[in-house]
Formats: sequence, structure tokens, C-alpha cells
Amino acid sequence: MKLSTGMHVSIHSYKHDKTLHRIWKKAVILHQDQHVLVTANNRTRVIEHDGRSWQTKEPAICYFYNDLWFNIIGMMKRDGIYFYCNLSSPYLYDGEAIKYIDYDLDVKVFPDGSHIVLDEREYKSNRVDMSYSTDIQAIIDQHMQILLGRIQNKEAPFSKDDIKQYYHQYKHMQRK
Repeated sequence: MKLSTGMHVSIHSYKHDKTLHRIWKKAVILHQDQHVLVTANNRTRVIEHDGRSWQTKEPAICYFYNDLWFNIIGMMKRDGIYFYCNLSSPYLYDGEAIKYIDYDLDVKVFPDGSHIVLDEREYKSNRVDMSYSTDIQAIIDQHMQILLGRIQNKEAPFSKDDIKQYYHQYKHMQRK
């Protein structure tokens, strides 16, 4: 099955050792081209690897890339747009769900453009425990620099124009 605009899908995040990390039960496809897949969700159920679940609190626009080792979630909060960026494998869609491997490191970007790198200790531990190859480590390092450059230069989606456009598209789709 091929992805198409308006289609509802789930998102599955795995760890390098192939264990399931997290599931987002429902997202709506907003756009797909040869480089990026854009989805949206709001108040969707999220199931953690240990079975616990919770619900997202605000609308989110999610960017998954097929040639970059990160994905970006733009969260529409009352005080502005926050971004949560996961260092990860490029996504794939196998007819069941959008899937990717989470490589631990995250970057949180605040509405003022400042950012913080998160989970460095988890990355250092998992790269040993799960035997990340030197090639994978080099790719993660390289793509962290690409991501930080995009944040600093306010490239899409960090310019926020794309996020706002996709959010309006999502709201319009929800009214139908």
C-alpha cells in the first residue's frame, strides 16, 4: 500500500537492537515527495515499550526524511512552536506503519530559536550496549551537525512558515 494525502497511519519507533521503542497510534499524511514525508497528529495515543500509554497534548507536525538521519516534530503550543528532533534512521513505510530506528540523541528547540541537546548519556550507553558500528556513529555525528546547522540558519521547518502552512492544512482536513 502506498501513502497518500489524508491517509491515517501509525508511527513505530525502534531501537538499534530491533526492539520496539514507541508507537504513535494515529497520524494523518499531509505531504510526501522524494525527500520528506509530513504528517500531523493531535491528541493521539502513544504507547511506550513497557506498555504504558499517554496522549499527546497539542497538535504536532512531523517531518520524516528518506535521506537524512533525523526526524523533526513541530509542536504547536500556546506560547509558540517548539521542535523536538530525534536523531534516527531515515523512515520507511512497509504497509503497516511509518518506521524508523531511534538513535537516542535528541535536540529540543524553543520558540526563540535556542536549543538543547538531550540524552547524550543514553546515546553513549546504547552505542556500546547495542554495538553501534563506527559507520553508524559517524553518520549520527554528521547528521547532528546538519541538524544543528539547519536550526541555526532557521531552514525549513525551523523558519516556522512550513509548520504554519501544514497546520492550517491539517485543521482544514479535520473539518471535513
